[in-house]
Amino acid sequence: MPTKCSMKLLLNYLCNLFRTFNCGMATTTGLESLVDQIISVITNDGRNIVGVLKGFDQATNIILDESHERVFSTKEGVQQHVLGLYIIRGDNIGVIGELDEELDASLDFSKLRAHPLKPVVH
Repeated sequence: MPTKCSMKLLLNYLCNLFRTFNCGMATTTGLESLVDQIISVITNDGRNIVGVLKGFDQATNIILDESHERVFSTKEGVQQHVLGLYIIRGDNIGVIGELDEELDASLDFSKLRAHPLKPVVH
């Protein structure tokens, strides 16, 4: 099991690597303003992943830190699975959005019920 220190070193390495790929793409992607912010990502397979955006590249591959997946169900509350440092390929991203931390903190996820999102069909 990697230590917290080794994970932080890996995170710094990946962020520096991804910064070298940004090369002016930041303004066209609109993600630059979300770096170090908590974001929510809906993937093409219907997963909802929340974490701190640490970096991205020209293919919109993203690095999330302190991330977790929110699994929705109609029978029980939202389950949150800890993922930690997580990379999502750009071609698997459906939607990226900034998370309203105040609103998010006020929600009682144990009482929230919802159908899981279905995968994107092309």
